[in-house]
Amino acid sequence: MTFFPAWDTTTVISTDASTSEATTPTPSVRLGSIDAYRGFVMFLMMGEVLNFCRVAEKLESPGFWAILCQHQSHVDWTGCVLHDLIQPSFSFLVGVALPFSVASRRARGQGWEALAGHAFFRAIGLTLLGVWLRSTHSSQTRWTFEDTLSQIGLGYLFLFWFGFQSRRFQWIAFWTILVGYWALFALWPLPGPDFDYSRVDMSAQWLQQHGLSGFAAHWQKNSNPAWAFDTWFLNLFPRVKPFIDNDGGYSTISFIPTLGTMVLGLLAGGVLRSQSKPIEKVRWMLIAAALSMATGWLLGATGVCPVVKRIWTPSWVLFSGGWCLLFLASFYAVMDAFSLKNWAFPLKVVGMNSIAAYLIAHLFEGFIARDVKIHLGSGFFTFWGSAYEPFVHGLTILAVYWLLLLWLYRRKIFLRL
Repeated sequence: MTFFPAWDTTTVISTDASTSEATTPTPSVRLGSIDAYRGFVMFLMMGEVLNFCRVAEKLESPGFWAILCQHQSHVDWTGCVLHDLIQPSFSFLVGVALPFSVASRRARGQGWEALAGHAFFRAIGLTLLGVWLRSTHSSQTRWTFEDTLSQIGLGYLFLFWFGFQSRRFQWIAFWTILVGYWALFALWPLPGPDFDYSRVDMSAQWLQQHGLSGFAAHWQKNSNPAWAFDTWFLNLFPRVKPFIDNDGGYSTISFIPTLGTMVLGLLAGGVLRSQSKPIEKVRWMLIAAALSMATGWLLGATGVCPVVKRIWTPSWVLFSGGWCLLFLASFYAVMDAFSLKNWAFPLKVVGMNSIAAYLIAHLFEGFIARDVKIHLGSGFFTFWGSAYEPFVHGLTILAVYWLLLLWLYRRKIFLRL
C-alpha cells in the first residue's frame, strides 16, 4: 500500500504536451524531488510528537517556541500556518505523481482496463482505510469521510480520468470545480436569526473571535451546504448518536475542491514529464505559485471567498496550491535540476514509504512513547531541563519512527495500495 495513490515517480514514457497519449518509451528516471517533498510533508505530520506548544507553555519567555507552536497547530477557521499545508501537499502530490505512475504501468504492458481496475480498487481502498483509521478507538465503525485518505479516495477516480485528457481539459476541469463549489456556497441561504450556533459547536466567544459576517458568512462553520449535506448523508450510516456537526467543521464533500488541488498537482506533474528544460519547468512552477497564491489571498482579503482549510474553500485551493507549487519547484530545482540529492536521504526514507509512516504515527505513537520512557528512564528526557522534557521525549519518538522506516527501506519493504 502507499499513502499517495499515484506514487511511482519513474519516467518511462514520453507524453505529448497537449494530450496524455503515450508515445515512445524512454529510459527510466526517478524524480527524487517528489520523494523528498513527500518525506518533508510526512515529517511535518509525524513531528506533532515534538510538542512545541507544551514547551512554550512551560517557559516564561517562550519566544521561538511560541512561533513553532503556532505552526504546529491548525488555525481555528480562516488563515494558514505551516501545519495547514500538510493535507494540501498530500493531495497535490497525488496529482503530481499520477502521470508517472500511469506511464510506468503502460510501459509494463498494462492496458486501459487494467489501469482503470487498479484505480477503482485504489480509490475504494483509500476511502475505507481512512474510515478504519478514524474508527480505531471507537466501539463501532465511525462512518466519517473527512480523513485525508478518504478525501483522496473519493476524488481519485475523477483524477484518474482527468489524467487521460488534454491539458486544456484539465485546466477547464480545475476552474469548473472551483467556480462551481464557490457558487454552491454563495447561493446557499444564510441561517435565519433564530439559528442556534451553540448547538453546532460554536460558542459566542468562538463566533466573536473567528466568526464570519457579511457575504463571507456563507462559509461559516457548521452552517453551510457542506454541513447540511453531512447532517443527511452521515446519518444514513449506523451511529452511536445522530450526527449534528463536526467539531472541526470538516465535511465529506470537501473532496470536491480537494480534487481541484489534485488536478493542480496533475498539471504540475505534466510539466515535470514534459521535454522542457529544467529551468523552464522551475520558472513555470514559480510563476504559477505566485499567481495562485496571490489570487487565493485576494479572494480571501476581499471577502469574496474566505481562505478556510477545514471546508477547503476555492480560495484555499489556490492559496495552498501556490505553496505546494513553491515547495515542489524548490525541491525539483535543488535535487533534479542541480543534482544535489544526498542531503535529502532522511526525507527519501520517509517519502518512499509514506503509508508505513502514516500508520506508524497513527497507530504506534502511544506504544513507542511509553516504551522509550521505560527503557531510557525519565531522567533521560530532562537533561536540558524539565521545560524541554516534552520536546526531547518527542524527538526520541520521532527518531524511533525514522529508524523503523530505515529498517524497511534497507530491506526494500514498501507498503503500497
